[in-house]
Amino acid sequence: MPATERRSSAAERHPWLVLLGLALGLCITNGFARFAYGLLLPAMKAEMGWSYAQAGWLNTANALGYLAGAVATMILIGRISAARLFSIGLVTTTLALLATGLDPALWWQTLWRVLAGVFGALSFSTGGALAAQLFPDNPRKNALAIAFLFGFGGGSGIMLAGVALPLMLGWYGPESWPMGWILVGLACVVFVPLSLWAGESLRPPKTATRPAKASLPVLRMLPEIAGYAAFGMGYIVYMTFLSAWMTEQGSGAGLIASVWALLGLCLCLSPFVWRPIFARFATGVPLALILICIAVGSALAVVFPAGPGLAVSAVVFGLSVFMAPGAVTNFTRQNLTPASWGAAISLYTVVFAVSQTIGPVAAGWLGDATGDIGNGLLWAAGVLSTGALVALAQRRIGDDPI
Repeated sequence: MPATERRSSAAERHPWLVLLGLALGLCITNGFARFAYGLLLPAMKAEMGWSYAQAGWLNTANALGYLAGAVATMILIGRISAARLFSIGLVTTTLALLATGLDPALWWQTLWRVLAGVFGALSFSTGGALAAQLFPDNPRKNALAIAFLFGFGGGSGIMLAGVALPLMLGWYGPESWPMGWILVGLACVVFVPLSLWAGESLRPPKTATRPAKASLPVLRMLPEIAGYAAFGMGYIVYMTFLSAWMTEQGSGAGLIASVWALLGLCLCLSPFVWRPIFARFATGVPLALILICIAVGSALAVVFPAGPGLAVSAVVFGLSVFMAPGAVTNFTRQNLTPASWGAAISLYTVVFAVSQTIGPVAAGWLGDATGDIGNGLLWAAGVLSTGALVALAQRRIGDDPI
C-alpha cells in the first residue's frame, strides 16, 4: 500500500488515538507554552523585582508572537497543509520552552516568549481544522472531538503544570523557576512523537488536488468574531494573574497547586459538559454561555478569595474557558464549507491574538495603579460579560447546516 494511502486511512482506523495526539499537541502549545508562565510568574516577579506591568508585558510579548504566528498561518494555510504547519509548530514550541529556562535576562525571556507565541500559533490555529476532519458523518462525535481537543488538550497541560510547578517552587524556592521551564520542555519532548504522528495521519495525499479557496462571509460572522475578541482580552487576565492574586492573599504553595490542579481537571472534563450544546446550536449561543461562565469564574476569585471561593472559581472557569475555541470551531464547521475551515479558524485566531495582547498589560496597569490586581480580574469579567451579549446576536449562516 502506498505511503499516502496509509496516511489517509490511519485516521479512519484509529480516530480516537489521532484525536489524543492532536490534544497532546495543544497541551504543548496551549497548556504549557501559554499558561505555565502564570504558575511561574510569582517566583519570576519576586526574583527579578518586576512590577505587575512588567510581568504582564511578558504575556503580552507572547501574545504579540502569537499574533504574528496567526497571521503567518493565514498566509501559509493555502500553500502548506494544516498538518505540516501543526507539526512544525510542535517541534519549535518545544525548543522555545526549553530555551526559556536558560537565562533570566528580560530580553532573553521576551525573545523566547515571543517565539513560543509564534510557533504555538501555528499548531493551535491548525489543530481545530484537523480535528474537524474526524468523524465527518457523525455530528455528535465530531462535536465531542472538537470539544475534547481544546478541553483536554489545554486542561491536561494546566493540570500537570499546576500540580508540579507550585510544589517545586515551594520546595526549592522561587530561585528554582528556570528548572520549571526545563521540566515543562522535557514533558513536551515526551508528548511530541504521538502528536507528530497524529498530524501526519491527517495530511492529505500528495496527489490530492488542493480545494479552491472559499470566500468568508465576514460581515455575517461579526457577532461571533467580536465575542471571540472579548474572550481573548478577558480570559488571559485570570490565567496570567491568578497565582499572583492568590499569593497576595496569603495562599501557600499547596493551595495554589490544588486550585490549578482543579482548574486543569475541570478543563479536561469540560468537553462532556458542552458537547450537547455544541451539537444543538449553530448560532452564537454556545460562545455567549461560555463567556458568561468565564466572567463569573473570574469575578468569584476576587469576591471570595479564600479556599472554597477559589475552588468554585476554578471549577466554573475551568469548565468553560477552553471551550471558547471549540465554540467558534464548531460554529465554523456547521456554517461554512470545508474549503473555508482553515481560513475561518485562522481569522478567529488572528482576532483572538490581537485582543489578548491588551488584556495582561491593561490588567497589570490597573493593578499597579490601584495597588490591587483583583481590580484587573474584575475588569476582565466585565469585558467577558459584554462579549457574551454581543455573541448572542450571532445567527446561523444559511438556512441549513453544511
